[in-house]
Amino acid sequence: MNYKKTSLVVLMLVLLMALAACGGQVQQAAEQAVPGASETVAAVVEEVAPTVEAMVEEVAPTVEAMVEEVAPTAEAVVEEAPAEEAAMDKTVLDVWSFTNEINTMAVAYECLHPEVDVQYTMIPMTNGEYQTKLLASLGTADSPDVLALEAAFVKDYVESDFLADLGDLLPEAEAAQTYPSVLGVGAYDGIQKAYSYQATPGAVFYRRSLAKEYFGTDDPAEIQALMSDIEKFTAAAAVIKEKSGGDTYMVASSGDFQNPFFANREQPWVIDGELTIDPMVEEYIKIAKLFRDEGYEAQAAQWQEGWFAGMNDTLVDAEGNPKKVFAYFLPTWGLPYVLAPNAVAADGSSDTSGDWGVIEGPLPYQWGGTWLGALGESENMDIAKDFVRFVALDQENLTNWATGVYTNEYLKACDPNVPDDQVQAPGDFVSSQVVVEAITSGFDDSEMSAFLGGQNSYGGFAAAAPSVNARLM
Repeated sequence: MNYKKTSLVVLMLVLLMALAACGGQVQQAAEQAVPGASETVAAVVEEVAPTVEAMVEEVAPTVEAMVEEVAPTAEAVVEEAPAEEAAMDKTVLDVWSFTNEINTMAVAYECLHPEVDVQYTMIPMTNGEYQTKLLASLGTADSPDVLALEAAFVKDYVESDFLADLGDLLPEAEAAQTYPSVLGVGAYDGIQKAYSYQATPGAVFYRRSLAKEYFGTDDPAEIQALMSDIEKFTAAAAVIKEKSGGDTYMVASSGDFQNPFFANREQPWVIDGELTIDPMVEEYIKIAKLFRDEGYEAQAAQWQEGWFAGMNDTLVDAEGNPKKVFAYFLPTWGLPYVLAPNAVAADGSSDTSGDWGVIEGPLPYQWGGTWLGALGESENMDIAKDFVRFVALDQENLTNWATGVYTNEYLKACDPNVPDDQVQAPGDFVSSQVVVEAITSGFDDSEMSAFLGGQNSYGGFAAAAPSVNARLM
């Protein structure tokens, strides 16, 4: 639209119409008051008309300049109005989490549901900020519709009255064959309140070269047979110490196998208000003491420098003597985010990439994970439930998540404002057994499989996942 020409035309018409209207009204009034006066008025109007036209011509450049100045703004307003109107028509879904992971799937969800505007809020957990803000928001207008729940506190919410009953999604969970341990964490008193897109079964990663040296084989099936229970695992630790002359430890820290013992408890910590020590806790203390006394562990605290040093052969004892670590207990995420990044020494002097294998180990366990729930007070419950369904149960989404479909280019095609570092690399182990079975062979030649000496990384976790018990996580 040409606002400048249109506005000038309108201005001229208005002035002329005003002149005509005024002239006509004056003529009528004069005729009523004094018969014959209308002719005099008409003569006056005819006399002043050139003056009015001259005035219009005089002010026209000024008006044109004013129109020139405001036209772009007016055009922008008209052009943006449909977009703003469309945005106002969207349903806003507030989603809170402590990482940017789920934001990837939020963008994918918006791509499929343009009528929904997912407002994603990431709050760090460094000093407990996420839980603090989440608890403070409950019962207020600031609370989210959907919230992410980490393994450390998911049960606190699942066993409370804050979360909505998501039991109507169970048929889809059944179709996806969601691992029972994953569903169990999100359920309380027979009510399903949370679902997860991940399964985080634990495994044992071992050094292939050391396995050949001490056991004559690095074959995962044979190594698993040597370490299939705690008694055999302890016996293997003794062999490693003897054949290495004490220079190789079975584990870096006895804390590494705390999770496997605790995951296989039969009783919770508190029963009827009293502290309960399950026999598996007592067994853990006994084995941890044995490993310390016998020198089967490096006494390197988890997540500390020595613990990581054992992953790349730069570990030394108090006298500076080089030492090695045979195995690490780690879950699914431990492979790409912990072990692989630390396999290369900081100074580049050593690299253990490709020298690792993975087995189920002596005890099934799981470690970590993220669940999603919907707050019972959400005013957008149908969409909140559908978002949880999409993230945790939709088989196409889970396949895309696990196989690297959600590249930054993919996400930017959905939303150009997506950050440049928003991307999901392939390899995360998902919660659907149907999806896992369908995509496992696709990891035969993956980067992580190469890290494991050609062993399919996904297959190793697929073998461990069904036996995990997370009832007392």
